Amino acid sequence: MKVTILKYNAGNATSVFYALKRLGTTASITDDAEELSSADKVIFPGVGEASSAMRYLRARKLDEAVKSLRQPVLGICLGMQLMCSFSDENETACLGMFPYRVRRFESNQGLKVPHTGWNTIDSRATSRLFKGINGAPHMYFVHGYHVDAGEDATAVCEYGGGFAAAIEHENFYAVQFHPERSAAAGEKVLTNFLEI
Repeated sequence: MKVTILKYNAGNATSVFYALKRLGTTASITDDAEELSSADKVIFPGVGEASSAMRYLRARKLDEAVKSLRQPVLGICLGMQLMCSFSDENETACLGMFPYRVRRFESNQGLKVPHTGWNTIDSRATSRLFKGINGAPHMYFVHGYHVDAGEDATAVCEYGGGFAAAIEHENFYAVQFHPERSAAAGEKVLTNFLEI
């Protein structure tokens, strides 16, 4: 199985690489569109800022390459947000695989922004990403922006109200948390994705 991690202007590709290695899966890290299209699975990670990340993707025609993928694709954190239609972070038009707007958490609710640390998620039993994960698992989050829990949300987290912790549509899967930093439950999410 060929697993490819998208390299772009974002920060956690190597931590995802090593998480997969711990699971016995070797992945490549690339910004080559042909290598992405020939992979069996693609992971779209991300820690960073939306507008600069989108500029990098567009400059290398990776925006069109990612949208055209037909194999399973997993977006992580900023990767998930960039798969939405628009981000309020520097008013950024994104890729549009998910028809949602990415919004900033409101700190005037007494919330610490960014939302950082462990939090429970409520996953839907029908989601293949959460197969075999029981109860309300704890996942690790680091994000100042979020997506409302729309009809494509397969997991929800509470932080000043519910937001989408995971989204699925067609071959595109995405999680707001960092599975590569979420201990056994996060490893199970990555394993489940590799088995799709």
